[in-house]
Amino acid sequence: MKTFADKVVEFNQNLVYHGRLPENFAVLNPYLGNPETMAVMKAFYGQYYADNRPRKFLIGINPSRHGAGVTGVPFTDTKRLESECGIRMTSARTHEVSSVFMYDMIRAYGGPGAFYRDFYINSPFPLAIVRQTTNGNFLNANYYDDPTLFRDVKPFMVESLKKHISLGLDTDEVFVLGKKNADFLDRINKEEKLFGKLTALDHPRFIQQYKSKEKEIYIAGYIQILTGN
Repeated sequence: MKTFADKVVEFNQNLVYHGRLPENFAVLNPYLGNPETMAVMKAFYGQYYADNRPRKFLIGINPSRHGAGVTGVPFTDTKRLESECGIRMTSARTHEVSSVFMYDMIRAYGGPGAFYRDFYINSPFPLAIVRQTTNGNFLNANYYDDPTLFRDVKPFMVESLKKHISLGLDTDEVFVLGKKNADFLDRINKEEKLFGKLTALDHPRFIQQYKSKEKEIYIAGYIQILTGN
């Protein structure tokens, strides 16, 4: 019988986006560019998800090119992957703002073992999206940044969400990271009837970047909402 970890690894191994994209947008697939990404991703899920427990779903936007866009683990840069999860990645060294808040919250929850026993994190568009600027640089992009982009990737998002649900997630209430993200997912949910209740939380990047002095309050709020206490 396949474990939760087996199913996630299989999902990630088969992740390919063949859909359209507007001009100047691109999708980055970390599993195609770096063999170590696949290895550390397998190690992570084997460490925390080698069971068949039902888990609650935290839904991000789409991976950052410095977080899951490198490690294959949502909201986890290489620093936190090593310091918090004990999994070292030698081919890359990344720092991702959202990962800092997320692991401070996870530590307050009881640590990665306790948190990942209860929760699964991923995104409706599970690959990194970047946008090329006029000077040729690439910046992180969100699936909702451009109306054409959203229209192009929406079918893939719906398909991905259904695959996430099939892992064995509790769909009665899901927790959406980012209020704009929640608005777009609410639109999808009204059409597809995937989840019961959508509960929005301020995005970790917003908190870490703009509300860092109030971080402990946000962490306490997260845990209260996630645990229902």
